[in-house]
Amino acid sequence: MPITVTATARRAAAAALLATATLVLTTGCHDAGRPAEGSARAVSPVPTLSASHDDGAPPRGPDGRVVCTPEMLRFHAGAMPRRPHRMLLTVTNFSDRPCTFAAQPYPLLRFGDDRRAPLPAIEASAPPAAVALAPNRTAYALITTSAAHRGHHRGRKVSQFGVALTARATPTQVGLDGRAPVHVDPHTARVTYWQPSLATARKW
Repeated sequence: MPITVTATARRAAAAALLATATLVLTTGCHDAGRPAEGSARAVSPVPTLSASHDDGAPPRGPDGRVVCTPEMLRFHAGAMPRRPHRMLLTVTNFSDRPCTFAAQPYPLLRFGDDRRAPLPAIEASAPPAAVALAPNRTAYALITTSAAHRGHHRGRKVSQFGVALTARATPTQVGLDGRAPVHVDPHTARVTYWQPSLATARKW
């Protein structure tokens, strides 16, 4: 005898299927925000502090103050009138923050041959404290271009030279004011420490 499915039975079966589908969809929505057990997770690396100032902070010297860098400064150089064997180097802080030469208290000068060591400093010219430059202030260094008793028999005339503020820095090329060449003997030339005023620089 054939089995007859009544309308009531069909409605009950349809309701059961609908309830099952709803349960499956609801479970899927709750689990979508959670990774499956044992799955890999992307983890952002923990930031580390860098000694190379990658965070944009300016470099600081041993005294904790901002170190003067070439980007903050303007250089000028030229022979000193009525002062034989003397040349004056000036540096002005045109930035909006003070800086200091505590990390390297005298300029490292090179004339021509980069393989030669920078000019030695006149140790007696060291000021009581490392020179600091406020914005728009100027510091000075006097260069003795040759020993007075040696005359102009050694060395050569130069119209520019390299100035570095630290031992590892690439020298900044500074041209002489007026481009008038100056005779320099790198064997006997010397440079003072940075001086806070023109008067103290002229003493040398």
